[in-house]
Amino acid sequence: MSVRLVDNKDTVKKVNDWRDPLYLNNLLTDKEKLIHKKAKDFCKTRLLPTVIDDNNKSFFDKKIYSDLGKNGFLGNTIKGYGSANVSSVAYGLVARELESVDSSYRSAISVQSSLVIHPIYNFGSNEQKEKYIPELIKGNLIGCFGLTESVSGSDPSSMQTTFEEVTDGFIINGSKDWITNAPIADVFLIWAFDKEKKVHGFLIDKETKGLTAEKINKSSIKIAQAGKIFLKDVKVPKSSILPNTTGWKSVYSCINKARYGIAWGAMGAAETCWFIAKDYSEKRIVNKKPLASKQLVQKKLADMMTEISLGFAGCILAGRSMDEDKDLKIAISLLKRNNCKKALNIVRDARDILAGNGILDEYHVIRHLVNLETVNTYDGTEDTHALILGKLQTGLDAF
Repeated sequence: MSVRLVDNKDTVKKVNDWRDPLYLNNLLTDKEKLIHKKAKDFCKTRLLPTVIDDNNKSFFDKKIYSDLGKNGFLGNTIKGYGSANVSSVAYGLVARELESVDSSYRSAISVQSSLVIHPIYNFGSNEQKEKYIPELIKGNLIGCFGLTESVSGSDPSSMQTTFEEVTDGFIINGSKDWITNAPIADVFLIWAFDKEKKVHGFLIDKETKGLTAEKINKSSIKIAQAGKIFLKDVKVPKSSILPNTTGWKSVYSCINKARYGIAWGAMGAAETCWFIAKDYSEKRIVNKKPLASKQLVQKKLADMMTEISLGFAGCILAGRSMDEDKDLKIAISLLKRNNCKKALNIVRDARDILAGNGILDEYHVIRHLVNLETVNTYDGTEDTHALILGKLQTGLDAF
């Protein structure tokens, strides 16, 4: 017995979009779809036209922060203080689009939103919140997060920056390394140890005596300004300490928030390179046939579609759980590790499909590839997250 499908308006299903095989867009709210479109349009008109030139010059236009603020892209998951007050998924969609242009731009919101606004909002005093958060959300102030040191790297508990309490404040000494925004920051969130090796955070304005920052010249994520921070007898008032921190738990809440955005962003960069490779292979004629007709190329494109779709699906699930205030330590490490690793492999395959053209600026792929080499390692390398996941499963510390 054969079955004939009836072809009429009542029964015909909408053809599946190859860009969204899992119908992930259907999982988004109307508000999330609007902010996603807003971010996509912003990236296309404001960032993409100058990204190649800015990357070659290692130049970051500070006005971008105020533009991000005007569009509601900074600190947008908190309540009040001028925030757009959107979901964690909406925040991720913005990160996705910014990194689809360049990792530097996603870094800009990761630092400002997850590593500066988030800790002030959750661990700061009311006075600190009123002073800093509205201006950070508007992009009128630029912040940085001073945790990493050259001697400690992935082991922040080995940092050497310390502070001592005096009658009218605190005196901080030490240095920080690889701090995004340090050369352009207005406010520095510095983490330091007391005599008992308990970690505390301090908000320090850039004009403070004894605080200096210098730019690091690098070959990856060149637009974002990273630098070293030096603190020599930096004296700050008692009001500068974040009063509600709870040790390393507070520090890692900031880092995990940033890692969540990175997981979205890495897939955004991969998605851009997937589309570039697909378009290129369809137009490139080899032996009188489109390159896209070759089995090896189609296999690469299939791998890209698969990993990007699954990567975004994981991000959406994590975002929903984040808004339900669930413990996401395992999910964050899993997503950061998986999505960065897969994104790097995808962009390498895209560069392979483009062959020699893959290293030309105008195709964007090589810039994304070089950027993702760094994204794959910062905020916890692939191997570091493997050990985190191993410990969470077994209860045994392999560090």
